[in-house]
Amino acid sequence: MSINSSLLADLRRAVGPQGYLEQAADIEPFLVDHRKLYRGATPLVLRPDSTEQVSAIMRMCNEARVGVVPVGGNTGYCGGATPSEDGSQIVLSLARMRRIRAIDPLNYTMIAEAGCVLAEVQAAAASVDRLFPMSLGSEGSCQLGGNLSTNAGGTAVLRYGMMRDLILGLEVVLPDGRVLDSLKPLRKDNTGYDLRNLFLGAEGTLGVITAAACKLFSRPASNVTAFVGLTDPQRAVSLLSRLRTFTGDAVSTFELIPRTALELVLEYIPNTANPLDQRHDWYVLLEIGMGRQAESMREAIEAELAAAMEQGEISDAALASSEAQREMFWRLRETIPEAQRHIGASIKHDVSVTTSELPRFIVEASQLVRNISPKGRIVSYGHLGDGNLHFNISRPIDSDDESFLRLAPNINRAVHDLIARYGGSISAEHGIGRLKREELVRYEPPVAIEVMRAIKQALDPNGIMNPGKVL
Repeated sequence: MSINSSLLADLRRAVGPQGYLEQAADIEPFLVDHRKLYRGATPLVLRPDSTEQVSAIMRMCNEARVGVVPVGGNTGYCGGATPSEDGSQIVLSLARMRRIRAIDPLNYTMIAEAGCVLAEVQAAAASVDRLFPMSLGSEGSCQLGGNLSTNAGGTAVLRYGMMRDLILGLEVVLPDGRVLDSLKPLRKDNTGYDLRNLFLGAEGTLGVITAAACKLFSRPASNVTAFVGLTDPQRAVSLLSRLRTFTGDAVSTFELIPRTALELVLEYIPNTANPLDQRHDWYVLLEIGMGRQAESMREAIEAELAAAMEQGEISDAALASSEAQREMFWRLRETIPEAQRHIGASIKHDVSVTTSELPRFIVEASQLVRNISPKGRIVSYGHLGDGNLHFNISRPIDSDDESFLRLAPNINRAVHDLIARYGGSISAEHGIGRLKREELVRYEPPVAIEVMRAIKQALDPNGIMNPGKVL
C-alpha cells in the first residue's frame, strides 16, 4: 500500500524544506531498530520544529488514515519505533524540537521539548545547580520524548523513580491534530483524571508528546561510589537494606553484576580493571548522593561497609577516590551489553520481581534455562534496588547463533511463565513495542487488555498512531 503523492506533497509543505528527509541514504537510519530485529520502509521522514507543525501533520494523516510512527533516538530494545515493511506509514522525528522552554530553579522544574537529548536535559538542569536524575547508558543519544513514551527506567530509579515519577505535565498532540496542553509545573493538581499518565509509557500509540514539565532535584555535593564483592544476591539484598537504613534512603544506585559479566567486560572492553584484589561470584556497584558533609559521610559509609565485611555480609569493597575511578567503576557496569555482543547471539529478558524475591528468582530461572540449554552462558545483571533484572543468556561456546536462537521461544516461555508465578513483570523498563505484543496479551489480565483497547479506540479511532505496536 503506497501513500498518496498529494498527501506527501502536503506534508512536505507543512514542515518546509528543512523539515523532511526522502532520500534513501537519509531515511535508512530510521528503518532499522537498535537491535536490528526489524526492518521497515517509508517514503518520508518528517522533522517538524514546532508543536503547530506536528499538529498539522497529525491532522492530515488522520484524515487520510495514514499511520504515523514517532521516533526519538532509536535506542529502544523492542522495535517500538520502526515503520512497517510495506511502506504505508510515515516516520515522525522530533529531533528538531530540542528547546528548553523554561527553567525555574526555585520551583525545581523545567519545561523541555521532546527532541532534547537526555544529556542536554541533564546539562540544562546542572546549569542552574539542579539535577535531572534520569540516567541511562544511551543518554548521549536517546531523546526525552522516547524516554517519556517508554517510561524509561535507568540506574537511579531506586531513589528517584521511573520517568513517570519525574514528570509533572505534558503537551501532547492527539491523533486528530488537537493539542492537549497540560504543561502545568505543579506538584498538586487534582482537577479530574490524570491524563498525563495515559501517554507516559504508551509508546506513541495514543498521541505525540511534544514537551514535558520535568521535576528537578538538588544536586548532591558529592557521591560515594563503591564496588563491592560478595558471595550471592541474597547478601546483596541485605546490604541494600542496611545502607538504605543507614543513609536515610540516600542510595541512588545499586547494580548487581555477576562474575560472568565482569569477566566479559575485562576480556573485551579496553581500559578496564577489577577494582578488587580477588574475584568474587557477585558484585554490586552502588552510589550514595551526599549533602554538604561529604567527607564525614564518606568516612561513615566506609566504616559501615567495613562492619558489613566483618559480619560476613560482604567479602570486599573499594571506594572510588577520584572522579576518574568513579567513571571506571561505572564503565564496568555500562559496557556489559557491549561485552556480551562479542560472544555471539543472546536471548534477553527485561523482567522484574520484588527485590526480596530476586535472589530466589535468579536460582530458579537459571535452572530452567539449563534444562533447555545446558551450556548456555547466563549473564543476569541489573538494577537490584528496584527488582529489575536483565536476565540474558549467551550462546554456548560450541554452538552457532542460528542454532542457539532456535531455543528462544522455549527459553522465553520458561522465564516468562516463572515471572508470572512470581507476580512480576515481563517488561520492567524496555516496553512492549512490536517484540512483546503477544506476550502482553498472554500475561496481562484480560480486563486490563480490554481497558487498554478501549482507551486506544477512544483516542485513536482510525488507528494511525504507531500501528502494530503494544496492542
